Amino acid sequence: MTDTPRPHSTEPERASESAGGSGDASRRTVIAALGGATLGAVALGLTSGQAASAANRNEAAPARQAADCVLTPEQTEGPYYLDLETVRKDITEGKSGVPLTLRVKVIDTATCATLPGTAVDIWHCDALGVYSGYVAGGSTPDTTFLRGVQLTDSTGVAEFTTIYPGWYVGRALHIHVKTHVGGTVTNGKYRGGHVSHTGQLYFPETYNSRVAALAPYRSNTATRTLNARDGIYRNGGSSTLLTLTQVGSDLGKGVTGTVVLGIDPDSVP
Repeated sequence: MTDTPRPHSTEPERASESAGGSGDASRRTVIAALGGATLGAVALGLTSGQAASAANRNEAAPARQAADCVLTPEQTEGPYYLDLETVRKDITEGKSGVPLTLRVKVIDTATCATLPGTAVDIWHCDALGVYSGYVAGGSTPDTTFLRGVQLTDSTGVAEFTTIYPGWYVGRALHIHVKTHVGGTVTNGKYRGGHVSHTGQLYFPETYNSRVAALAPYRSNTATRTLNARDGIYRNGGSSTLLTLTQVGSDLGKGVTGTVVLGIDPDSVP
């Protein structure tokens, strides 16, 4: 069997994401510290800064689990982001793979309240490790598969219909994610506002191994990197490990993945 072409420039993603520049490292350190501080604030009451932020947004802090109110660590954007801002729930565009219903809940870490109307922007590779929009592995610049934006509903949840991602050299299976705040939707595009979080979502290895044995994933000839060996995952990835639920007895019929993102909507990382 011939090797399936891989996306170009995977080295920049591995180099920049695994090692990270000093700025990325510093940001992760600061955010990790903020996450711990937020958890303490939830246990003891809001800090003065958080209380002021909550007052400015006219929101009361509901009684929620402290774990929901921890700031989710920032992670690298990577080399394959496209600023398409296309608002759509189904992003498959005919790509084959294990169906994935992805549910992302967004929480304000200052108030522990859910954040309706937040734009959740995701992108990921197909079963063979190929990203749309790039001349790599058979893709072209005019392709847009497996990319899309959804606004969170009244419960703070954005839902996507997609497929379980594949993998490529040097990276564990993952989905990239951004949250945008303050923009509007015009003609099916999200415009304006600012990015409040950039991160990645990951999958349990027990599911990864089972999915890798199914078609079309088993045609992916790249060596699969485990979460524990992925430098990006080791820098906070466990906080965005998806909780997966199999749809039926047959894994090929699909899974539902859920995750909570704790963000500061006023932040501009």
